[in-house]
Amino acid sequence: MAKKLKLWFDKDLAKMLSEKLSTVDKSFDSTAFIKAVDKGVQPLELKARVELIADLLHQHLGGKYPKAIKTLSKIFGPENPNETGMFTEFYWLMPAAKYVEKYGLDDYDLSMKALKEITKRHTSEYTIRPFIRTETKKTLDTLKAWAKEENFHVRRLACEGVRPKLPWASKLQRFIDNPKPIIPILNSLKDDPSKYVQKSVANCINDILKDNPAIGKDLIEKWNGPKISAQRKWIIKHALRNHLKKEDPWAMKMIE
Repeated sequence: MAKKLKLWFDKDLAKMLSEKLSTVDKSFDSTAFIKAVDKGVQPLELKARVELIADLLHQHLGGKYPKAIKTLSKIFGPENPNETGMFTEFYWLMPAAKYVEKYGLDDYDLSMKALKEITKRHTSEYTIRPFIRTETKKTLDTLKAWAKEENFHVRRLACEGVRPKLPWASKLQRFIDNPKPIIPILNSLKDDPSKYVQKSVANCINDILKDNPAIGKDLIEKWNGPKISAQRKWIIKHALRNHLKKEDPWAMKMIE
């Protein structure tokens, strides 16, 4: 039987993080950190375990976010070259992402730099959402720029982070009420070559169609046409999957 995800966030993970951190910060108290994690995580479920480890990182890295995030960033290691592995090979970065989410809201530039690096290995799709709520325009401008980045993980984050109803995440009510501010990001990614990014774009449009069908349909109609790219054609079809299951006439016409 496969090990439950929550059980990966335990004493062994604390040891792994300690080994990495000790190489970049000689003052890091590995023994105390490992002991605190081992004692604290036992009764907790996944999200609570991740948050506890983030809290203990904050404590054992000195309690000062600017210095601590710079130290944490030094252990991120090589980027993930694949469209998979974010929750397998790089699961151990989840507490680092939570750390930025919880302690980095007052240090926007440092946090964006860290999230951009984290998402190249793990994901920042959940962590970016509090920044969208507190610094909406600033964060949207950042994500619009990231939608044009060379790294496909960063481009995916630009879209996945603004999804109105991202699974496992709190809803972005402002984009449920009015998704128009995120349309420029989708427009930038409508012909993206990465299937990883295409899926995110399609899922975002699928979210929009649920609560704002007129806006979603208008976007698809503007994208559609006889000479659209294969990538855009795939995105449209995947975005319309729920409509196609119901054999909706309009949706069927969009994929002819």
